[in-house]
Amino acid sequence: MKNFFTTNVWLKLASLFLATGLWFLVMLSGRSEVTMDIPITFINIPPKLEVVDYPEKIKVCIEGQERLLKYLKPDEIRAVLDISEAGAGRSFYTLSRDNIKLPKSFLITSINPETISLKIEPQLKKAISVRPHVVGSPEKGFVIVEIKVDPESVILEGPESTIAKIKTIKTEPLDINGINRSLIYKANLNLSDSHIKKNIDKVEVNISVEKINKETQ
Repeated sequence: MKNFFTTNVWLKLASLFLATGLWFLVMLSGRSEVTMDIPITFINIPPKLEVVDYPEKIKVCIEGQERLLKYLKPDEIRAVLDISEAGAGRSFYTLSRDNIKLPKSFLITSINPETISLKIEPQLKKAISVRPHVVGSPEKGFVIVEIKVDPESVILEGPESTIAKIKTIKTEPLDINGINRSLIYKANLNLSDSHIKKNIDKVEVNISVEKINKETQ
């Protein structure tokens, strides 16, 4: 038995190293890399604060089995950043592999940029007047006598610097070309900024139309 373990020791060690090397070769064969742009998700945002002016996406290099990489979808990967200790102002954060959420069979080899800058502002809530956006004209011989909006204002909430600049908010365009009677429109508010929340999405626009009295012309 002793001779079994002591005979040809170097041969046995060489065989062990060869087997280990072959195992690594098998594991690494067929591996490849892809580069993807992925979104950043902020979690634990402090109350009454808004994240503005930040890179919406970062570039990551992902390594994995080539046959699996073919089926990897961008929506399966995202960067998650905890900003629970952030305050108002400009902040810088360094991203690591721990910030990247992706399936376990893949490996992140690089992140670009590794350091991101973002601006955090206090929230502002404000009542803003709604202004109907009317286009076109009634049928000949008819005239608009009154336009009412219900409700007349909307509550907007968002980054202080953005909300402070808004004086009025328009509805979507309302085409009244050729109408000859009073109508009520359900109109969407023309607001596309994803950082701004609103308490309603639509308003009623009541457009009163009357026929022109020829005797008063």
